[in-house]
Amino acid sequence: MSDNDPVDPIEGLWHARKVTRRRLMGYGVATAGALGATMVVPAPWRAAFGQAKPYKIGSLQPLSGVAAAGGKTSLVGVQMAVDRINKAGGINGRPVELIVADDESKPDVGRRKVEKLLVEDKIDVHAGGFLSNVCLACMPSYEETKVVNMITVCLDTTITTSKCSRYTFRPFDYAPAQAVAIAPYLVNKLGKKWHIAYLDYSWGQSTRDAYTEQIRKNGGDVVGTTGIPLGTADMTAFLSKITGEFDGIFGILFGAPAVTFLSQAYDLGLSKKYKMAGDGAMVEATHMPALGQKAEGFVGINRYLPVLDPPLNTPYHKRFFEDAVARLKQIDPSGPLPDRYTQSNYEAVNALRIGMENSKFRGREDTMKLIEALEGLEMKEGDDFPQGDKLLRKEDHQAFLRQFIFDVQDGKHRILEVVEKEKTIVPPACTFS
Repeated sequence: MSDNDPVDPIEGLWHARKVTRRRLMGYGVATAGALGATMVVPAPWRAAFGQAKPYKIGSLQPLSGVAAAGGKTSLVGVQMAVDRINKAGGINGRPVELIVADDESKPDVGRRKVEKLLVEDKIDVHAGGFLSNVCLACMPSYEETKVVNMITVCLDTTITTSKCSRYTFRPFDYAPAQAVAIAPYLVNKLGKKWHIAYLDYSWGQSTRDAYTEQIRKNGGDVVGTTGIPLGTADMTAFLSKITGEFDGIFGILFGAPAVTFLSQAYDLGLSKKYKMAGDGAMVEATHMPALGQKAEGFVGINRYLPVLDPPLNTPYHKRFFEDAVARLKQIDPSGPLPDRYTQSNYEAVNALRIGMENSKFRGREDTMKLIEALEGLEMKEGDDFPQGDKLLRKEDHQAFLRQFIFDVQDGKHRILEVVEKEKTIVPPACTFS
């Protein structure tokens, strides 16, 4: 988070370390978060469930630290799904209890919090994970305890390639698919030569490699790269070294670091000299007020955009959009639009629900049945998956979905091209141990 990000009472509790976890059962984000207590199923659902034992879904999120802003919008997505599930009768007639843990944006803390979720809270499944280094640190714990881990944000390529696990699923895109989708546009419409600037940790590194490969494969070239350490507050020293003869700068940053990068690149004149493009995380809806004119003309790729233009002008997306906007305003009075973190967390919980229903999942003893039900899962566009159709591939537990190439005009996202999921597919590179 930057110094300009709004502060709310929920975050105040987390920073004060007064709340170490939250148990929520379909309860509103502001109320439950502020109370930080164990909740019963609120009316009118309580009577319908009777004495049914709840399913415990754990959710590790960065509610403090460098990724806190994204962690909060992620949690909104999870809670939207849990509320909707409980209101509709739960899963297999049982309510869902959501147990949230704050990883503080740190791998070592995340590992400890996950151990607590698994051993003490005895969660049945997990849906969460934001920073890739945290996700990678925690994956062995899910495997050791044989608990399904539905990742909701982490994008490090190795999660579903060289470090894949039978117990971990990613029901959204990853860098190789995004790079395949946008590289032709970058090279053919924006420029042949690129400099890549990236956050220098697991996600940024693996994403840099994926884009470098595809840009070169499409006849372009990456003439230089600049790695920026996670947590760098002032990027002037790094940006001042980005010089030379090339067409554009491709950025791989998120959250406050992305805002800092684009703002300082603009102030140093880089935005006038080079075309600015990058991962969609650079200009999420929550960044736009802080960026203002400094994001104008930026070209990117994202799985989700907060617009109601075709093909996102469906009744499903409108319902998701309106619910998300109302909830986000509860934690940020400026009223940010939903971002891809809200979307992917919401859809990940819905994918879990379908797998749990199809496998008649009772608890950890049925983990393998749940895994088999999720492998090859086809997710159809609708209220569960307002972003669009998806396929959760059996071979590597990686999903493929449509992508949106966009630019920023007048402070808003504008869809330039829609790349259907069939054109984003890359071969699996996973061997389950």
